[in-house]
Amino acid sequence: MNLPPQSQLTDKKYNEILQLIDDLKVDLSDIEEKFIHGGGRGGQKINKASNTVQLHHLPTGTIIKYQKHRERAMNRILALRELLDKLNPDSKKAKEIEKIRKQKKRRKRRTSPEE
Repeated sequence: MNLPPQSQLTDKKYNEILQLIDDLKVDLSDIEEKFIHGGGRGGQKINKASNTVQLHHLPTGTIIKYQKHRERAMNRILALRELLDKLNPDSKKAKEIEKIRKQKKRRKRRTSPEE
């Protein structure tokens, strides 16, 4: 995978992504990129064009599908940012997911029948 063009992101956000790639030591050649047909709102253009981006990080097996915008370039860079957030153990998203897991575990213990 080549680094997507800056597109409509500000310089600050684009530089944050580049910094995150360096910090996590992610090799872009380990990321497989596919473009697939989208769906949902947006009319004929979104349903016929391959704007949805699917990124697969081969070493971890993490897969991200992203389709928030009609432009492929914007979807590419935002999908890469979401993938990097998932790979970063210190990200807010990872901490939020861990918090939800703990809550579910606690609820399960409370509702499980006593033996």
